[in-house]
Amino acid sequence: MSIRVLLVDDQALLRGTFRILLEATPGIEVVGEACDGSDAVDQVRSRPTDVVVMDIRMPGLDGIEATRIITGDKALAGVKVLILTTFETDEHVAEALQAGASGFVGKGIHPQELIDAVRTIAAGDALLSPAATRSLIQRFLAGRPPVRHAAPMLESLTGREREVVMLAAMGLSNDEIADRLGISVLTAKTHVNRAMVKLGARDRAHLVIAAYEGGLVRPSQ
Repeated sequence: MSIRVLLVDDQALLRGTFRILLEATPGIEVVGEACDGSDAVDQVRSRPTDVVVMDIRMPGLDGIEATRIITGDKALAGVKVLILTTFETDEHVAEALQAGASGFVGKGIHPQELIDAVRTIAAGDALLSPAATRSLIQRFLAGRPPVRHAAPMLESLTGREREVVMLAAMGLSNDEIADRLGISVLTAKTHVNRAMVKLGARDRAHLVIAAYEGGLVRPSQ
């Protein structure tokens, strides 16, 4: 099946450029375009969508609030949001991840990187390097009081799952986790996936967020 993509940006030229690129890619179908967050929410609710490529700064309902609405709707549980941003300068990226986005790309992204990002998000895998995700979450949580004890939600994890989650939050890939723990990559991925289910994480980025918010890993680590 094709990956069904909705493009959301207030710049028609940018939407058109991305549409041409994605529609020329086998296995990807652009199901619509939206010029603001409200339009995006309406379209996602009215047509099957797998990935929403969402700009943050738009008139009316912005991309962060639209993301929060989409990811908070149980009827849209399978929809993933890929944030489109200026990357280095946009201070709202971490907030967008907290709202439920599965990752982000910069507007200056190379065409093939956008294609890869859409495929990665659709598969539920980590879009960003774990280190990049960790950096953003650290910045977002920097002003919060430290968590002195691990949250109860983490008690459902086995000892090995806690190890794996900690390593993922510290910036290690599945390959690196496997090497560190002396297990296979498949086993590492299985532990990550089980931890995601137990913690209700939509994807790896939100597993990392849960680790920080639950006190399993501290921003200073």
